[in-house]
Formats: sequence, structure tokens, C-alpha cells
Amino acid sequence: MEENTYFPITSWAEGDRPREKLIEKGKTALSDAELIAILIGSGSRSKSAVELAREILAGSENKLKELGRLSINRLMEYKGIGQAKAVTIIAALELGRRRRGEEALIRKKITSSKTAFEVMQPIIGDLNHEEFWVIYMNNSNKILYKEQSSKGGITGTLVDPRNVFRKALELAATCIILAHNHPSGTLKPSRADQNLTRKLKTAGESLDIKVLDHLIITQNAYFSFADEGIL
Repeated sequence: MEENTYFPITSWAEGDRPREKLIEKGKTALSDAELIAILIGSGSRSKSAVELAREILAGSENKLKELGRLSINRLMEYKGIGQAKAVTIIAALELGRRRRGEEALIRKKITSSKTAFEVMQPIIGDLNHEEFWVIYMNNSNKILYKEQSSKGGITGTLVDPRNVFRKALELAATCIILAHNHPSGTLKPSRADQNLTRKLKTAGESLDIKVLDHLIITQNAYFSFADEGIL
């Protein structure tokens, strides 16, 4: 028998098949590759769905966060992954990201920069482009609302203080936290970041709405203007 002979999943023992394994042993018994194999459904002529899933994971450093950053076209570069399978993978990972966001919101009171990071990281931490968000809170630091203010870059022209504080007044918010992501992974605030922070803080003071912090968020870490004493 040749070493590279391919055995499709249907020829495996039932206990080794991902779907059957999930049914019999539960979802936690499956590896990441086996779960992705269920999404894929079938492999290529030379690889089973599990082998193909392992290859895709290996190309993402075996990290689901990195896999979630891949585009449809990038996934389609893997032999055996067409558009439909690529869309299925992306949709499943997006649902996971949204679930993490919902879980973070169970704790609606912001008590530190860390809790603000935990709320915003699932929303913007894994994006490949910049987004600027505002968290609106009451005088008990409980979240009233979160809103994207701009997308694609952070400058004083893209983030309009009038829109930011119009929403704050509508919600009767007494304080806000600013947050945006750096897809590059750098945590150092740019001159534009600093200028925008000062601009919004000054605008808030005239309306008696405090800007409590401005967070720069990456995949695994954050920079807090308040913690660093530069707010």
C-alpha cells in the first residue's frame, strides 16, 4: 500500500468521524481541526476534511484568532476550499466573535481600562482595518450604548465631535470611553490619536460629559491614555 493513500472520512471507524464523535462524545471532545472539518464537510481528492482543516490551521499558526482574519480569497487558496466552504468558515468564526462580545457585555459596568478592553476587543481587536468606537455610560459607569463613529482610519475629520456628543446627549450619558484598534499591532498612539483625544475631551468638558479614557486595542493587548496619564 502506498504511503500517501487517501482514506475518506466515510471509510473511517464511526468513532473517528467528526460528526459522529460530536454526537456521541459532545462538542468539547473534538479538536479545532475536527470542528472545522464539520464545517468543510468534505476534503479534496488527496486530503480528508480533517487533514485539510489541519492544513488551514497550520497556515494560521494554529490560532483561531488568526484564522478569523483570513479573507474568502485567502481561504480559497487551499485546494479543496471553494467559495461556499470559505464563507461557511468565516461565518462560523464571526458567530464565535459575536458570542464573545455578548459574554463581555454581561458585565455592563466599566470599572477599569481592562474591563473596557474586554468589552471592545471582541468587536475590533481582530479587524484588518481601523474602526473608532464610543462607549456611552451613565454616572454609575454602566454601559448605555456602544457605537462605531468611523471606519477605515482615525483623524479629526473622520471622527466628528458633534456626532459623538449628540448621541451622548440623546442617551443622557455622563461619561464616555473612546476606543479604536491598530491592525498593525502597535500600541503607540499616533499624533492624530493624541490630537483627537484632546479635541474630544475639550468638547466634552463644555457639555459636562467626561472622556474617561481612550483605548488603543490590538489582538491581545491595549494602551490606555488614562492609565498612562496622558488623557
